[in-house]
Amino acid sequence: MKKFDLKQLADLAMLDRGLDPSYSALARQQAERARLPPIPEQAVDLRHLPWCSIDNGEGEEVSSKDLDQITVAQPAPNGNFTVYVAIADVDVLVPLNCPIDEQARRNTTTVYTAEKNYPMIHPRLSEGLTSLNQDEDRLAMVNQLTVTSTGEVADFRFFQGLVRNHLKLNYESVGQWLEGEGAPPARLQGKEEMIASLQLQDQVAQILKERRRRLGSLELESLEARAQIDQDRVVRILPQLRNHATELIENLMVASNGCASRFLNSQGYPSLQRVVRQPKFWDEIVALAADKGWDLPPAPDSGGLARFLDSQRHQDALHFPDLSLSILKLLGRGEYVVELPGQPPIGHFGLAVRDYSHATAPNRRYPDLITQRLLKAALRQQACPYPEEELEKLARHCTQQEGQAQKVERQSQKSAAALMLSQRLGETFEAVVSGQNRTTSWVRLLTMPIEGKLIGSAKLGQRLRVKLAAVNVGSGFIDFRAAP
Repeated sequence: MKKFDLKQLADLAMLDRGLDPSYSALARQQAERARLPPIPEQAVDLRHLPWCSIDNGEGEEVSSKDLDQITVAQPAPNGNFTVYVAIADVDVLVPLNCPIDEQARRNTTTVYTAEKNYPMIHPRLSEGLTSLNQDEDRLAMVNQLTVTSTGEVADFRFFQGLVRNHLKLNYESVGQWLEGEGAPPARLQGKEEMIASLQLQDQVAQILKERRRRLGSLELESLEARAQIDQDRVVRILPQLRNHATELIENLMVASNGCASRFLNSQGYPSLQRVVRQPKFWDEIVALAADKGWDLPPAPDSGGLARFLDSQRHQDALHFPDLSLSILKLLGRGEYVVELPGQPPIGHFGLAVRDYSHATAPNRRYPDLITQRLLKAALRQQACPYPEEELEKLARHCTQQEGQAQKVERQSQKSAAALMLSQRLGETFEAVVSGQNRTTSWVRLLTMPIEGKLIGSAKLGQRLRVKLAAVNVGSGFIDFRAAP
């Protein structure tokens, strides 16, 4: 199968899931006419700060083009830290109900498949005029936080700012450096102020992470992977990267998202919350833990579950990704809900936070663009741009479309894995039985993050050699047999 066939499969998967793989004529016309907006007088000029972005890439390269946030950290009095999170101002060029906004509302998210991406916002904006690109002046929604040495957000404020991304960095090289496994990336040479800021951001992120761990945040290990394609060939399947750089962005964004939620509530505005309610199948989680000799309480307890996961990560690292996947399925999917001012927060069970509005990726997620408009209205003391009934409808729609997008992404990665293995029929691999139901078992290869069906019987957790028996690129099916 040629390279273009994966694109065709992705297009078909989008259509099958009710997602739009193209842009309307009106959205394209609006994108072509778009120009950088004038700088308003009230925008605070923060271009002098050592802003940088960290995103996907390999080596020293950065592959991401839609840059939503840049960050800075500085020491503050009394052992505290000042953190700035600048979020791309997308609303300034994508006003409510314009053609690009209507297009974005259909899919509600950027979809990342093995062969191509489907940007939610037309790429002339999301990769250009509304992206926080290196060496470009951009308007942003800035969140300034004061974080204590114990990980509490003691104070925060939002305001419109003028910012400049001075350097694009990637997770791989920054993570290796922050974890002491390499020198600072070459791009940081001579940028001492930025180096100090990044080291401080890492320190703050780990403090925030530790505080959430104490409160019961769950640290699960994802089995997600991505295909690397070179000239019509899938050459590698890479596991999802996780290191201090990814944790830096994750923890600062969780903190900033919480600030957005609390600010809107304090100003009497509704918010669109990302929540995981009480686990959908807690009894099954209790039974799973009991099989491993661990007692969980009968009522949902994120702290107890977090301690169980920590123990399993250290005791059985080989099978921890499979345990993580089982727990994720039993927790149930997250959803978007509307929280009205003064209403008790539902909270996010897995993150151990009570207030969590998606606010930090408006180029990539529609709920974040909604939140940006709500924040602007609150700052300007204007009427809420969304009636309550419309927000409720949008919350349900975003939940549905995000779920469909995830299915498209998984289907695409499975097809890419099948394509890569299609030339290796009959080869044997080391594997572990990663899943099982009454009729079927699945195995995960130990040499690459690929999973497939096992023809024959085996015990859950068993290590074995398997032979590649069949692949179907269109469906993403991969079948193995136990090898002698």
